[in-house]
Amino acid sequence: MNNERLGTRCCFAHSEKSSYFTLVLLAFFLLVSCNKEPKNTKLSGAVFGTSYSVIYDSGINYQKQFDSLFYVINKSMSTYQANSDISKVNRNEAFAIDEHFAKVFDASKDIYKQTHGVFDPTIGAVVNAWDFGPEGHIERLDSLKIDSLMLSVGLDKVNRQGLSVKKQNPKTFIDFNAIAKGYGVDVIGLFLESKNISNYLVEIGGEIRARGKNVDKQSAWKVGVEEPHFDGSQSVLKAISIHNEAMATSGTYRKFKTDANGHKYSHIIDTQTGYPSKTNLLSVSVIAKDCMTADAYATAFKAMGIDAVKDFLKTHPELKVFLIFENDSKELETLSLNGFPES
Repeated sequence: MNNERLGTRCCFAHSEKSSYFTLVLLAFFLLVSCNKEPKNTKLSGAVFGTSYSVIYDSGINYQKQFDSLFYVINKSMSTYQANSDISKVNRNEAFAIDEHFAKVFDASKDIYKQTHGVFDPTIGAVVNAWDFGPEGHIERLDSLKIDSLMLSVGLDKVNRQGLSVKKQNPKTFIDFNAIAKGYGVDVIGLFLESKNISNYLVEIGGEIRARGKNVDKQSAWKVGVEEPHFDGSQSVLKAISIHNEAMATSGTYRKFKTDANGHKYSHIIDTQTGYPSKTNLLSVSVIAKDCMTADAYATAFKAMGIDAVKDFLKTHPELKVFLIFENDSKELETLSLNGFPES
């Protein structure tokens, strides 16, 4: 089992959407009697610094194939592997990227443009400088250092020519952590579809892709949206059915810092300023046609704020969104947009 991590830091365009938060799967498989075998196969393990679970309507064990796919994706986009494609790009080494890198790069470019730079995989160096570690305290960072780091930020300064990546600024650091996990979910789902499996659910660190139905229960796949808790406890806020769609959730309530006045700042870094974003949005869930898209937009929406998300969705009816936020009285409120399912 390849257990390298794609990355664990989050940012405006590069959120750490890991197993710490977001989605809780409610139905994996049905308990059956001793004389009856379940129809679904369930495989699970560790990957990308988090956990995964795959449930599908087949008796064939595809564990080795999944491991091989995870290895290839890590080899392409893990910033924790010195010999990965993305690490070589960040070191400005001349070589040919693979097709996985190219697909994620092109999708990132599109979402970067759609969000006017809010989603930006080049903000990683600034996030690293802020060092959102386990202590959760804001360290005073020199503004000159931030300004210097921000010179290398901007996916518009990076282009792909065939299987080559060209950077205008050699110091630009690319990290696909906010989109690659969702892409990994899609890769596993597409592999299952290539084996003529039409009923499955793939989950990696809370990011989900579902097709068909749960054949053991003869019903739609059910998933839960987690209620935000700053104390680390977990509970389900609402359960929904998901039909031939993908869903990703990005939250700020498990990863934040506090200043001397007790104000909370998310680990999301503003791509325009280089400073942590102060937001009342605690969780953003996005349903889209594929998990890569849902993953990226969940990160971007967390940084945009409620009003900006509402305006954006007016021209993007294909995205269904569920927001959890704190009102002025520090009470939790929720908002469903573009037909996000109520149950």
